[in-house]
Amino acid sequence: MDAIEKIQTVNEYIAQFPPEVRKKLNELRAAVLEAAPDAAEKISWGMPSYSLHGMLVYFAAFKNHIGFYPGASGVGTFLPGLSGYKTSKGTIQFPLDRPMPLDLVREIVRFRVGENIKKAESKKKK
Repeated sequence: MDAIEKIQTVNEYIAQFPPEVRKKLNELRAAVLEAAPDAAEKISWGMPSYSLHGMLVYFAAFKNHIGFYPGASGVGTFLPGLSGYKTSKGTIQFPLDRPMPLDLVREIVRFRVGENIKKAESKKKK
């Protein structure tokens, strides 16, 4: 893809990577959509993003890892189960040389869906 051409779909984003990385990105995408089947999928900030009553998660591939961005609450709430991964305030790094923790991803996404639904409901009440 020409550097000037802007990636517009998640399929285009995933297609630009080598087969082994594409496989992991597709697994991650499937886990996110399984946990949040009603989420809208788009490219935002140059990476796949998913929203439902607000932003849920983003992900992006890098040289040695896949960055998963569930926000500060998505990382903080699950910190005990993330001890094997590099984390920062709103980011988890999944190394490319290890299997994707898909059950954990689904759990985090379901948590984020619940947070966003609660937030949307409380806004309706105001």
